[in-house]
Amino acid sequence: MSLLDLLRPKGRRKQAPSTDRGILVFANTSEVIRAETVLKAGGWPVTVMGPPPELQRGCDLVVVYPLIETARILSVLEEAGNPPLEAAPLSGPLLKPVDLYQTKDFGRHLMVRAANMKITVDKKTRVIVNVSGGGCPDVPWLARELTGRPLDEAASPRDQGHTLCAYALDLALKEMRRLCSR
Repeated sequence: MSLLDLLRPKGRRKQAPSTDRGILVFANTSEVIRAETVLKAGGWPVTVMGPPPELQRGCDLVVVYPLIETARILSVLEEAGNPPLEAAPLSGPLLKPVDLYQTKDFGRHLMVRAANMKITVDKKTRVIVNVSGGGCPDVPWLARELTGRPLDEAASPRDQGHTLCAYALDLALKEMRRLCSR
């Protein structure tokens, strides 16, 4: 990170070179969610992202982690009964994980998309006006629970559902809260 990056607002800083990061590939979304939970509970700075095209196998999510911690992280995941299919360093420009978020500003409304789920908020009132996307059976129920609620009072979809859609909607809600807190 350059000195100029330190002067930029935190959200606009350049990402650290990916040579110090690795990705963990899992067979399915449930394993990704479990790994993220275990590793965050252990204090590791991990994030969930989309896999680089060259490593797409298993599910559509990977866990990005500090590469120097590979041995300890793999040991912890093995002990938790949740080893990854593969652990790979982010060593080239083609191995860059894909950001899960897309944001669209409609003037009065702001929409955040995470993977296949979208959440839209009235920027003035901070009330959730729409939830859409996904094909999981719990989406209609989650949409009913969230729509019409103030952003800060909405319950975590991850705590209410166990599908990829609930997980993606939870990510979208957290990103929306982050964007609306500025």
